[in-house]
Amino acid sequence: MTKTMLVTGGAGFIGSNFIRFVLKKTGFKGRVINLDKLTYAGLRENLHDIELRFGGKRYFFIKGDICDSKKVNIIIKKYAVSVIVNFAAETHVDRSIHGPKDFIETNINGVFNLLECARANWKDRKDVRFHHISTDEVFGSLVKTGRFTETTPYDPRSPYSASKAASDHLVRAYFHTYGLPVTISNCSNNYGPYQHPEKLIPLALFKAVAGEGIPVYGDGGNTRDWLFVEDHCRAVWLIINKGKAGKTYNVGGNCEKKNLETIKALCLALEKIRPRAKNPALKGRRYEDLITFVKDRPGHDRRYAIDSGKIKKALGWKPLFGFNKGLEATVAWYLVYSAHLKKTVDASYRAWLKKNYTER
Repeated sequence: MTKTMLVTGGAGFIGSNFIRFVLKKTGFKGRVINLDKLTYAGLRENLHDIELRFGGKRYFFIKGDICDSKKVNIIIKKYAVSVIVNFAAETHVDRSIHGPKDFIETNINGVFNLLECARANWKDRKDVRFHHISTDEVFGSLVKTGRFTETTPYDPRSPYSASKAASDHLVRAYFHTYGLPVTISNCSNNYGPYQHPEKLIPLALFKAVAGEGIPVYGDGGNTRDWLFVEDHCRAVWLIINKGKAGKTYNVGGNCEKKNLETIKALCLALEKIRPRAKNPALKGRRYEDLITFVKDRPGHDRRYAIDSGKIKKALGWKPLFGFNKGLEATVAWYLVYSAHLKKTVDASYRAWLKKNYTER
């Protein structure tokens, strides 16, 4: 393949992992353009190794907003972009509850702008692809049994999931109305290196290492399907190359865990890699002793679970990382690169975190 790929939101968690995966593990010979606004969750240094090895040749970073039609059009024309992979999004549910405006702007208006730019530049071409990254949260909450499939009706419960649902509908509409070659993937909860410390696993890890209370919403019974980020990247790569235009593919880890169960597994992994005897911040306590139940957040979906049968059958994908293996790899990475991640936590975020995660 010699195509030029535009990855939006490539300085964030999944986007940076995807770019690294594409350039190092797929045999891809083309160019990757990374368009990122560098909001609080995006860090150019996430791809420092990629810039050193591929920068100016096969990797190009451009700071910009997906809502900027002029910039997006220039990029598509200048670099002859034939594949767009959209990771750019506001993603934190709690932030969407406290400030939904940014989610509407980026997740809906931004996707609309990308679609319009792609349509204007690609015309009726069929040798191109627009891939949109979405979430299982658009489906709402499950009861104790069953899993989300590609035909599950949408039932978003937060401003975040509602904005992602709207963007999914827009992407599908551009396929049916204009014939734009699109694909969509709805994934379960990702974890792994480079994730922002506002998310559950890195947040709990940082709190635990510091000997602080690990906040767990409600009774800790909310269930999520966990997917190691590299498994997700491999799925997206397969969809881009082998997926059928106009189709949606669910990507899940087949790894349901209650939040409390996830935190306890994290504590065990920490104990294995950095035993409490070597962590003076614990003051003799176990990591599990730091678990602190806090008031549940509004509209907190009880259970998510993904049925990945379609992508397994159609494209031959399956997750390669078991949860314990992936979690230990994640913990080991954070313990080495914690200072790197803390650069993303500015004063305003620290204040927000303290306010919204106060132990009680």
